[in-house]
Amino acid sequence: MNRIKEVLEEKGIKQTWLAEKIGKSFSQTNAYVCNRRQPSLEQLFEIAKVLNVDVKDLIESNKKQ
Repeated sequence: MNRIKEVLEEKGIKQTWLAEKIGKSFSQTNAYVCNRRQPSLEQLFEIAKVLNVDVKDLIESNKKQ
């Protein structure tokens, strides 16, 4: 499971903007955001770069279990 959706919400960024920046369709990006599909490792690094976050922020939960 990834945290792309949470990071987008924290930063106030729309999925359409992210899709444009990473060169993917909205439906592909939405699948990543909604955890229906996981991005490749390379794509995850690209998303982190575009969002200006550490890749760990996209895969680790901030919640203490």
